[in-house]
Amino acid sequence: MSNIIDQQQQIDNDEISLKELIGKIKEWIAYLKTQWKLIIGIAALGGIIGFVYASFQKPSYLATTTFVLEEDKGGGGLGGAMGLASSFGFDLGGGGGGLFTSSNIIELMKSRLVVEKTLLNPVQIAGKEISLADYYIQINELKKGWAKKPNLANINFPVNADRTKFNLEQDSILQTISAGLTKNNLVIAQKDKKVSIISLTVKTESELFSKLFCEQLLKETSDFYIETKSKKSRLNVDILQRQADSIRAELNGAITGVATASDNVYNLNPAFNVKRTPSTRRQVDVQANTAILTQLVAQLELSKVSLRKETPLVQLIDRPILPLEKEKLGRLKSLVLGGFLAGFLTVLYLVFGQLYRKMIA
Repeated sequence: MSNIIDQQQQIDNDEISLKELIGKIKEWIAYLKTQWKLIIGIAALGGIIGFVYASFQKPSYLATTTFVLEEDKGGGGLGGAMGLASSFGFDLGGGGGGLFTSSNIIELMKSRLVVEKTLLNPVQIAGKEISLADYYIQINELKKGWAKKPNLANINFPVNADRTKFNLEQDSILQTISAGLTKNNLVIAQKDKKVSIISLTVKTESELFSKLFCEQLLKETSDFYIETKSKKSRLNVDILQRQADSIRAELNGAITGVATASDNVYNLNPAFNVKRTPSTRRQVDVQANTAILTQLVAQLELSKVSLRKETPLVQLIDRPILPLEKEKLGRLKSLVLGGFLAGFLTVLYLVFGQLYRKMIA
């Protein structure tokens, strides 16, 4: 019996709480209705501000390129040939291994080193060759803000300049531009973790700069990638080439020495064999150098195959083509969003203001 009474009391309490909640909502609605002129007025003002903002906002241009990363899996027939050559003591070099995975390439493209190198690359603007950094300063009219600073008035960034020789102002400006582009204007992502296709998007208010920076950033990354991953193989090829050239020169000298020594003992009395010693020594040199050169040439050719295997490592799929995709907030959309946001914030202000007045009353 007591359980039934408790359940009935609980139901009554729930009904009272629901009625109180509905009553509170009606009370707040009634209060907001008394403020409808203020809410609508501020919402209209917010809509006008949004419309004006959209009217004067400059459009952004998106330059997008996609490329595939060719990763060395270390297998195949060439891998077996390299292993066999290594068993005979031939070091054919090798790539960067797992150093340049897709995720590492993405971080490499965002690195200060690559972005700053890209900004110092030359581009053709109105028939004149300038660096991308100078073009960025030009299109953003940064020098107008530097007019009152004498140390910045004539600052520029020569094409392919030596980064280590920059003064403090050049270093600071280049770092600022690089950091701003990386943070606000670059979007780099791997389309699918199962494949090595990477998408690079550059978004700026200059259509031409977006295109040029996108292309030059990919080029700089590709050059750095190829140079680093194939560095060991290239060094090995250079060393083997110098050794082969040196041995070939020695062999040619030994052959000439054999001929000279033979001429010196022409029609020599057979009893004087000691006179034939220089010729015999030279023949030994010829045989030894021939054997060494044969091995070096074989090793050199295998090393060249290994080097060719390392490049190209970045294959372009899509490139940015003018006209670029334009991104701009529509006037109607800005009007609606501005009005809704202003109205919503006004309602919140009125509600919390009323609550605060009741609390201190």
